Amino acid sequence: MSSSLSPPAASGSSGIIYALVSRGPVILTEHSNTSGNFQQVTQAILERIPATDSKLTYVYDRFLFHYISERGIIYLCMSDDKFGRRIPFAFLQDMMQRFATSFSEAEVETAPAYGLNSFARTIARQMDYYSRNPQVDAIRQAQGEISQVKDVMVQNIERMLERGDRINILVDKTNTLNNAAFAFRKRSTALKRQYWWRNQKLMAIVVFAILVFVYLLISSACGFPTWSKCRT
Repeated sequence: MSSSLSPPAASGSSGIIYALVSRGPVILTEHSNTSGNFQQVTQAILERIPATDSKLTYVYDRFLFHYISERGIIYLCMSDDKFGRRIPFAFLQDMMQRFATSFSEAEVETAPAYGLNSFARTIARQMDYYSRNPQVDAIRQAQGEISQVKDVMVQNIERMLERGDRINILVDKTNTLNNAAFAFRKRSTALKRQYWWRNQKLMAIVVFAILVFVYLLISSACGFPTWSKCRT
């Protein structure tokens, strides 16, 4: 698969455009509400997703491909880039729960390609719900059912297609970035505390200098050391 794939022909679509559930690269069920060659792009993604649990967003032209992989089962959807990432990942979480309750582990493990396509009706219904309901994002935030999207990395799919051997390294950088962010916040807090104490010391020195100056000024006016001029 080369990086010269044309972008999906879905110029009139918005929201969630395409979604699937797969066992590794084997697609078990899918649904699309428009036409296009995005199946080629998603197949390239599926073939490169590691066996370990992961979450990732790929950018391709003006579309985003989001996926969650858990225990070898991949839940993936494609959306317009203006649709953001929070709602698509909420949709994937919902699809995971519904798929798990619809089929047994044995059915999922042994099903052939498109063998569980009866689930496509559920995908279609939820795609429409998450794409059109303006309240869905607020509801999901209130219920706390969305995984932290900020922890999900974003990569350019064209770079992945050109250098597929680097995909695992890019995915594994998620924890590294989190640790680096934590260390940065810790250093920032320590630096702020250090500057606060430095400012306090400087302020104390300034106040002390002012007091000494005032004392010397008064002493000079009163005839230090006898203070005779200031006695009544």
